[in-house]
Amino acid sequence: MRIFKYGDDVNTDVIFPGKYTYTISDPEEMAQHALEDLDPEFVKIVEPGDIIVAGKNFGCGSSREQAATCIKYSGVAAVIAKSFSRIFFRNCINSGLLAVECPAAADRITKESSVTIDRERNRIQVDGEWIDFPPIPEAVRYIIDGGGLIPYLRKKFSEKKS
Repeated sequence: MRIFKYGDDVNTDVIFPGKYTYTISDPEEMAQHALEDLDPEFVKIVEPGDIIVAGKNFGCGSSREQAATCIKYSGVAAVIAKSFSRIFFRNCINSGLLAVECPAAADRITKESSVTIDRERNRIQVDGEWIDFPPIPEAVRYIIDGGGLIPYLRKKFSEKKS
């Protein structure tokens, strides 16, 4: 697992460049442009299970959902930040991307850190030390585990019809 570490106020325009907003709709293609204005090497080296760690206000800027979608489809397992833009945080849930607000972990994690996220116990292990984060509501866990809001609802409603 690789750690990508970024600072404060990383906005949606550098997560997913606005110039692609109306020309790319395929999530796999979106992933090819994830963070290209902030970290041009990201898409070349990101692998499934990698983690993004950021400072305050990650995902600020416009409300475009492509920012969360491109990160998820790049293979990133989670984003850990000191804080998130409210709309970006919601877009992560809707996309099925785990977003954990944990300032202590975000400060402690380096690119060389060993990191384990324990969602059941609401804690992150950083280089052997456990750091607690606020509980993830059960409904949010269901949505993330279901692959995002739309896949979760499709499954839920198809179960009711059966």
